[in-house]
Amino acid sequence: MGITKTSGFSDEINDLAILLKALGHPARLAIVVHLVKKKECVCGDIVNELPLAQATISQHLRELKTAGIIRGTVEGTSVCYCLNINLLKQIESILKQWTINIAPEELKCC
Repeated sequence: MGITKTSGFSDEINDLAILLKALGHPARLAIVVHLVKKKECVCGDIVNELPLAQATISQHLRELKTAGIIRGTVEGTSVCYCLNINLLKQIESILKQWTINIAPEELKCC
């Protein structure tokens, strides 16, 4: 795949695209859902929940952390992960802005 062209788009659009791309994988969504339920956990807890190898889950955690969707705190020899609620609220706010002024009858376009 080639490099995604980002010039010519607003910072808000580029930032949102990075976040949505990070959320655009079933494993990463499953990790986020797990963190919604558990509030915080270590990688081993996620490994017990998902049908993926520990190394694969670590890669997905790294992607989510790089995007800022989750945070990690070192606790001894492991990392405890939790959601970045402020960032998720920002995503929610942006999506609400897009839809707040659309009446339900306007959604029937095709």
